[in-house]
Amino acid sequence: MNFHRLGADIVVGTGFGEDLLEQAPDAFLLLTADGTIAFVNSAAERLFGYDREELLGVQHTILLSEEGHGGFLRVFGRLGRKSPAGSRPFAAVGLHRDGAEVALEITCSLVSVDAGTAMAVAVRDAGHRNDSDSGRRLAVSLLDATLETTSDGIVVVSNEGQITGINDQYLKLWSMPPELIAAEDPTALVRFIANQLADPEYFLQKVAALHADSFMQSHDVLEFTDGRTVELYSRPQKVADQIVGRIWSFRDITSRRRAQDQARRAMDELAEQAGKLKELAFQDPLTGLANRMLFNERAAAALLTPDPVHVLLLDLDDFKEVNDVLGHHAGDEMLVEISRRLQKCVGPHGTVARLGGDEFVVLLVGCRDADTVAQRVVSTLNAPVSIEGTLMRPGLSLGVASRDVGTETSSELLRQADLAMYAAKEAGKNCYVHFRPEMLAALLERTQLTAGLRRAVELGQITVHFQPVISSDRLEVVQFEALARWEWEGELVPPDEFIETAERSGLIREIGAEVLRRSCTELAPWLAEDPVRSVAVNVSGVQLQHRDFAERVLDIAAWSGVDPRQLVLEVTESVFFDAHSHVIGQLETLREAGIRVALDDFGTGYSSLGRLQDLPVDVVKIDKSFVSMLHTGVEKLPILTSMIHMASSLGLKVTAEGIETPAQARYLMDHGCDALQGFLFSRPVPSAGRPQAIRNSAAAIAELEGVSLPG
Repeated sequence: MNFHRLGADIVVGTGFGEDLLEQAPDAFLLLTADGTIAFVNSAAERLFGYDREELLGVQHTILLSEEGHGGFLRVFGRLGRKSPAGSRPFAAVGLHRDGAEVALEITCSLVSVDAGTAMAVAVRDAGHRNDSDSGRRLAVSLLDATLETTSDGIVVVSNEGQITGINDQYLKLWSMPPELIAAEDPTALVRFIANQLADPEYFLQKVAALHADSFMQSHDVLEFTDGRTVELYSRPQKVADQIVGRIWSFRDITSRRRAQDQARRAMDELAEQAGKLKELAFQDPLTGLANRMLFNERAAAALLTPDPVHVLLLDLDDFKEVNDVLGHHAGDEMLVEISRRLQKCVGPHGTVARLGGDEFVVLLVGCRDADTVAQRVVSTLNAPVSIEGTLMRPGLSLGVASRDVGTETSSELLRQADLAMYAAKEAGKNCYVHFRPEMLAALLERTQLTAGLRRAVELGQITVHFQPVISSDRLEVVQFEALARWEWEGELVPPDEFIETAERSGLIREIGAEVLRRSCTELAPWLAEDPVRSVAVNVSGVQLQHRDFAERVLDIAAWSGVDPRQLVLEVTESVFFDAHSHVIGQLETLREAGIRVALDDFGTGYSSLGRLQDLPVDVVKIDKSFVSMLHTGVEKLPILTSMIHMASSLGLKVTAEGIETPAQARYLMDHGCDALQGFLFSRPVPSAGRPQAIRNSAAAIAELEGVSLPG
């Protein structure tokens, strides 16, 4: 083997030179221009743990940790340009065959070989050296980790045109070959990027402007020829208030842009389809008001004028009950009365239209005070109305949207009013709410949340946590309540938020069944040890609306081998006011099989204490809002004690939840509460944490036995 340092001999001959390298204490490698290992000595075999035959002909990256990949190629480029930085020793992190990382010091130089130019690499183990500045090492490590884990493609270029920092995401984003990075030619990088863009001239002009002004910052959106979209951020790199280079950051926003476009298209298509389904005539046949088509025409004409334009969209709340109780004829009579009142509120200078069903819209043109009209509509429509001898009070939710600079079409204005109307419903109804741009973002967020939850259900990513319930008599854990949990995009979604989404989307049925299945399966051995033990599972009213709910629950209990008498289903009071008569029937069927029913959040719903005897329940769970009233344990709380005593007198068991202090627990035990639940004993934990939760509960119980209330 003959190879020479460029300009001066290093080793001459095939025997003598190789003998010297074999006896050298430092590891030595020879890399070809594409990074392939062409020669290693014995010291290299010892340092990295590989046999020589395993290294020859493979890429040098096998010997480096991930952050070191590409480093030699950049050094190769510097040596080729005879840059002084290329021949300086530098630190790197190697990778032993067993996976262990090795601290290295590396020196490189170019050599000529028979096949052309190669790079001689001398490697020395630097593990014995102590870095006195551990803070600096940690900072560098954190910086490297941040660069490699971010989803942005980042490259840092010095004032001299050298690439001083780059991450893998940058290479992947632009499909950039390593040899282009090794060349360290910013002009070549710019040309490579520009060739992939739909408007390369704009990009080249922006780069030139940034190069001319080192203080300039920039934010641009770049469109690829293949349809992708990337955000570009560029700002100066400063060290001690001195500009030493420029940082370029590229973020792929294709999926976000497509999601926004799809949401807009879906909403536009929905509005268009809704319009086509309405009557083609200009007048609503029931009320005599304008219909959707006439409203759209007048709204479009109004938007061509410079006058203020407002749209008030309202929906009657619980109008279905009028049809169900009094019949559709009575419902039509109420709609006619509502239309008469609306016309009186608006007067001749506005347009009142019925869009269909119980939905009305008002168009105001040239009005300077839409709030006064909206307030008048709410108060006027909310006044009682006599329908076939029955006095009823209509409820409504009203959304207001006003034309601004960005509003161009009537359908867009109507869509904004629709979003504001639903915000009024969430605000408590019988009120009006103005449209705000963030409402549209919230709609997109809800859409994405629903899609994420559906995906989580399909992949089985809904987990179950358990919170212990302590018996006041036995002073031990006799029950675990199973609670659904969902981690989405690295964060735990609050149960109230995703349960509401699950109910709205219909996914609650699959989630509820999965939680029940996992709870029974995971707790079956613990339940089998003592027949007094039980597991409690929350049940949504939406689940109970399915006629096969009771059958599915019994099937899961039988499949898991859990005694139905050890199963408790927790429901809220609202399920007993459901119009579906089979809901209560299903609960009675489950009770006949031995399953107990618990009334959750008791005291916060609609029912009275006296109505408890009519409900098919076995347990009442006092809401934590009542428990939180207890501070010292000597308070006089007649409502709380009445709930406990009334439920007990009806033969019902009482569980108090939300207990956080020994004083609260002692008070509830002294007043006849059968079971206790709360953070005092344990927070909800994954299945693997149940033994620790039981130990924590035992410790709290032991402390509780020594608690005496003042007085």
